[in-house]
Amino acid sequence: MVPTAAALNFVGRATWEALSHHPVATDVFTDAHEVPHVAIGRRADLVVVAPATADLLAKAAHGLADDLLTNTLLTARCPVLFAPAMHTEMWEHPATADNVALLRRRGATVLEPGVGRLTGSDTGKGRLPEPAEIARIAELLLHLGHGLPADLVGRHVVVTAGGTREALDPVRFLGNRSSGRQGFDLASVAAARGARVTLLAANVEAPPPAGTEVVNVISAEALREATHTAAKDADVVIMAAAVADFRPATVVEHKIKKSDADPEPLVLIRNPDILAELVEAKREGRLSALLVGFAAETGDAEADVISHGRAKLARKGCDLLVVNAVGEGKAFGQPDNAAVILGADGSETDIPLGPKTVLAAAICDAIVIRLTS
Repeated sequence: MVPTAAALNFVGRATWEALSHHPVATDVFTDAHEVPHVAIGRRADLVVVAPATADLLAKAAHGLADDLLTNTLLTARCPVLFAPAMHTEMWEHPATADNVALLRRRGATVLEPGVGRLTGSDTGKGRLPEPAEIARIAELLLHLGHGLPADLVGRHVVVTAGGTREALDPVRFLGNRSSGRQGFDLASVAAARGARVTLLAANVEAPPPAGTEVVNVISAEALREATHTAAKDADVVIMAAAVADFRPATVVEHKIKKSDADPEPLVLIRNPDILAELVEAKREGRLSALLVGFAAETGDAEADVISHGRAKLARKGCDLLVVNAVGEGKAFGQPDNAAVILGADGSETDIPLGPKTVLAAAICDAIVIRLTS
């Protein structure tokens, strides 16, 4: 841990040392014989600055080095992750915007701050991203060995996440096992690469990624409406949500009571295919977004997972299809994921089992290639 002098005003030195199990210093002269202002940056595999204040971002952007932390940033040759936290006015100031853009162009990863309670009674954009989100992006940077490129700046990315629920009665529904984690990580990585992200979240309990505009939905029909609205000015639409294929033909207005008689058979009707509707809108010139679909497959006696995925890609007509093998302990609700990214151009990219942020970064890579080609 390398605190600044200001940080020690918030958290005492004894607390820093107890948490890190190491002595802490803010200047370059403590233990000068070990040359800490050079050695720390050289040894690091990753530098995480959290919270990154407006002052710290300005110093880092312009190469100022008046304490141990800013000296470390100048000597670090590893990925650097900034997690900003400040008042809304500071974050939106042109000077801060220019400093963030400069850091991103140089290869640093600067997260978007969250929206919520700030100091005192103030609320707005500028809240420190949730620790779990910072940790997931940090893990991704360690895996990649480099920062995230700012190659989605100026792009509007729409991501659907979670699993839809189709009501049977006021308390029961048909649903699925999707946790929304993959969609949330896609939104988080896209935002970290500079995109304006609209996240359509279907029944997800986790806090949304910082810097995203969140629209909460429940059913497939609600998701359909929200997706068509958000897609109008989108550059990319990523359909990562697990959308119910069917819904009950009727919804009982009261709770269905258990009785001695057998229940009435459940009649299902087909839900609209949102991705197919988007593809049709693109073919008719009403939509220009690059379309990314997901396919959760199990394989069967007729074909394996990839064969089913290729057939679905041809049937759907989207630009990219991410094919997951699903089942007990796979994909849904798990921290890791593996997939094959199939392209309409015949490409095939195999992503081995790893953190879902790694798959998210690979999907963004494939998207950027197609946006810029």
